[in-house]
Amino acid sequence: MNMFNRTKRIIRPLVLALAIGVMPAAFVSASSASAAPFCGISWGSLAKSSDQVPAAAITNVRAGRHTCFDRMVVDINGKYANIVGGHAGYYVRYVRDVFEDPRGRLVPLRGGAKLQIAVRAHTEDIYTGLQVYRPSKPNELVNVSGFSTFRQIKLIGPSFEGVTQIGLGVRARLPFRVFTLDGPGGGSRLVIDVAHHW
Repeated sequence: MNMFNRTKRIIRPLVLALAIGVMPAAFVSASSASAAPFCGISWGSLAKSSDQVPAAAITNVRAGRHTCFDRMVVDINGKYANIVGGHAGYYVRYVRDVFEDPRGRLVPLRGGAKLQIAVRAHTEDIYTGLQVYRPSKPNELVNVSGFSTFRQIKLIGPSFEGVTQIGLGVRARLPFRVFTLDGPGGGSRLVIDVAHHW
């Protein structure tokens, strides 16, 4: 065997080993790039809650579209919030089906996934018992046609024991976050953002 053939027999496996060693690195970097979270969102889809219980009344529910998520806002009157202080408590979670509390009635919602929202705020004045939040279309609190993620926002009955239920139908089980803000004026806001993608 001459020197040329011997060199060829050594170099060929060496080139093959190098190629195999480089390919996984390329695949890893490509897959890690595709696994990067959408818009840098890392909220997750587990339940979120706050235990604060101010005596406040809901005045409005609205929604808006953003680049990376759809947003629902519950406006809460500051008239009673100042008595106890803080913002309204909440419990928000994905459920297979939404049921009205305390009747246990199944509440149909459009969308591939459903968020059950319990807001520790009233739809009525706690002193007079009169309804202060009386939407004209409880089954369609906000027109969300054309939204990327939201499919339906529904008020579920009157408030019960200081808690108001809202059903939010979304396209799929997607990451969401919940937080509260001050304003406008002396009021506060409960904000629920649901991402367009993972």
